[in-house]
Amino acid sequence: MAGSLLLLLDDIASTLDDVAVMSKVAAKKTAGVLGDDLALNAQQVTGVKADRELSVVWSVAKGSFINKCILVPLALVISVFAAWLINPLLVIGGLFLCYEGVEKVLHAFQSKKGKSDEESDQISVDNLEHYEKEKIKGAVKTDFILSAEIVVITLGTVADAPLMDKVIVMSLISLVMTIGVYGFVALIVKIDDLGLYLKKKAKAWQQTIGSLLLGFAPKLMKLLSIVGTVAMFLVGGGIITHAVPQAHHLTEHSVSYVGSIPNFGTILSSTTPMLINLLLGFVAGLLVFLVVGAAQKVLKKA
Repeated sequence: MAGSLLLLLDDIASTLDDVAVMSKVAAKKTAGVLGDDLALNAQQVTGVKADRELSVVWSVAKGSFINKCILVPLALVISVFAAWLINPLLVIGGLFLCYEGVEKVLHAFQSKKGKSDEESDQISVDNLEHYEKEKIKGAVKTDFILSAEIVVITLGTVADAPLMDKVIVMSLISLVMTIGVYGFVALIVKIDDLGLYLKKKAKAWQQTIGSLLLGFAPKLMKLLSIVGTVAMFLVGGGIITHAVPQAHHLTEHSVSYVGSIPNFGTILSSTTPMLINLLLGFVAGLLVFLVVGAAQKVLKKA
C-alpha cells in the first residue's frame, strides 16, 4: 500500500513537472499576443468617465473570462473531433481584426477632414450608459479573437500531451493572461488619477511626479490608440501568415533574402516578418471592408 502511494505521488510530481515545462513554453509563445492584447484593450476602454473606468475594465475582464471558458473547452473538442477547423476559424478571426483596424484608420481620416469629435463627445455625455455598453461590447468582441489565438497557440504547444495536461496548461495560461492583461489595463487607465492624487500632496517631489504623470497620461492614451490599431493589423496579419501556407512561405523567403544583405541583413531580417504581417493585415482588412461595403449596398437596394 505504501508502495502504491509513493507511485501515485511520483506520477503527480511528474505530471506537475510536465505541466510546468509546457506552461513555460506556452507562455513564451503567447507573450507577443499578450502585448497586442494589452495595447488593444487599454485603447478600447479609454474615453469613459474617470469614476467608471475600473467598472468598465472589470466588465471587460469578466467578458474575457467568459470568452476563455467558451474557447478552452471548444478548442479541446475541436482538436479531438475536427482539428482541420482550427485554421479556418483563426483566419476568420484574423480577417475580422484587420477589418476593424481599417475601420479605425478610415474613421481617423474622416475626423481630420472635418467631422468634429465634439459630436461623439456629446453623444457620450447624453447617453453614458449606452456608450459604456458599446465600449464593453467592442472590447469583449476584440478580446474573443485575441483569446482564440492565445488558446490555439497554447493548444499547439501541448498537442501531444495527455488530455488532463492539456486542460491544466490551457486553463492556467488563460487565467494568467487574463489577470495580467486587465491588471495592467486597470493601472494604465488610472495613471491620471494617481497623478492628480500626488499633485495635491504637500511634498515638492510628490507634486513633481504628479505633474509628470498628468502630462504623461494623455500622451500614453494617444500612443495606445495608435499601437492598438497597429496591433490589429499585426495580430490579424500574423494569424493569416501562419494559417495560410503561401503567406508563410513568402515570409520565410523574404526573411532569407533580406538576411543575405551585407551589414544590415540581420537587423532587417528580424523586422521583416512584422512588416509583412502589418502590410498583409492592412491589405486583407481593406479587401474585407470593400466586400462588406459592397454587400451592404446590394442588400440596401434589394
